[in-house]
Amino acid sequence: MDNLTAILTAIKKYNRIIIHRHQRPDPDAIGSQTGLAEILRSSFPHKEIYMVGKDIPSFDWIGSMDEIDGDEYHNALVIVIDTANTPRIDDRRYNNGDFLIKIDHHPNDEPYGDLMWVQPDASSCSELVYDFYNQFADQLTLPESAAHALYAGIVGDTGRFLYPATTSHTLAVAGALMEHGAQAAKISQRENEITFEMARLSAYVYNHLSINAHGVGQVKLSNEVLKDYGLTEATTSAVVPLPGQIHTVLAWAIFVQQEDGEYRARLRSKGPAINEVAKQHRGGGHPLASGAKAADDAECEQIIADLDQVCRQYLEKEK
Repeated sequence: MDNLTAILTAIKKYNRIIIHRHQRPDPDAIGSQTGLAEILRSSFPHKEIYMVGKDIPSFDWIGSMDEIDGDEYHNALVIVIDTANTPRIDDRRYNNGDFLIKIDHHPNDEPYGDLMWVQPDASSCSELVYDFYNQFADQLTLPESAAHALYAGIVGDTGRFLYPATTSHTLAVAGALMEHGAQAAKISQRENEITFEMARLSAYVYNHLSINAHGVGQVKLSNEVLKDYGLTEATTSAVVPLPGQIHTVLAWAIFVQQEDGEYRARLRSKGPAINEVAKQHRGGGHPLASGAKAADDAECEQIIADLDQVCRQYLEKEK
């Protein structure tokens, strides 16, 4: 039995299904979680389908979370989506169910669960959820609400189809979701919009971005800066792609200070693989999009030094 068939078999077996995703969710985390939930709700109306994790009001237009008691995990199927490792799973009750499935598109550095379906070449988990539906289209239903959520997830993780993970299959899936009711222009516009406070922070990022000789860009967003701009750490994701718009930037890090003084490092690249750098600093992710942690300014500088080495080697190979 292949993994997709095994997943469908498990879904059919359990009357209660609880879907988790990662902490600090992005559109793909919410989109794939919501899309899968809506497919299952439409396909199996007699089943109890829940989405759990911290509710993020700014993503309510994609989907909102359910509040459930711990007892609901008894005899339940738990699916964790878009989460590479267990420390990042939102809601620590994920292991309290009867059976656990991992669905992900990140490198499978930490296998977990009773059943795994991991496809690192996929643009997003939202793409994977559509592929799951499409594999069993004769048995499953894809409502407009699911198409809306999955399209939002794909747009988010592909940077509006700008990132290298965008394939012809990704575009075909996007087209299929539009045929199922996803309003592409409205979704892209919604993800493109930022608040006035975020626009001011964007200007700060450009004004304070430094770029070294090998194309490594960096900027720090301290607690004081975020406070001055009326923002929190959780709202800064919109500025992460900005350095990549500059022609001379090859890879970059945005360091966002946490309440405890440490930094969350968001790493991005236009070519050099940076996920190994992330792993060296308590993180991980995709070759061109990863996250790490820095205990202090000194570790921030070490991350930049590590990125510089990767970029220097990349440029030498490109000559």
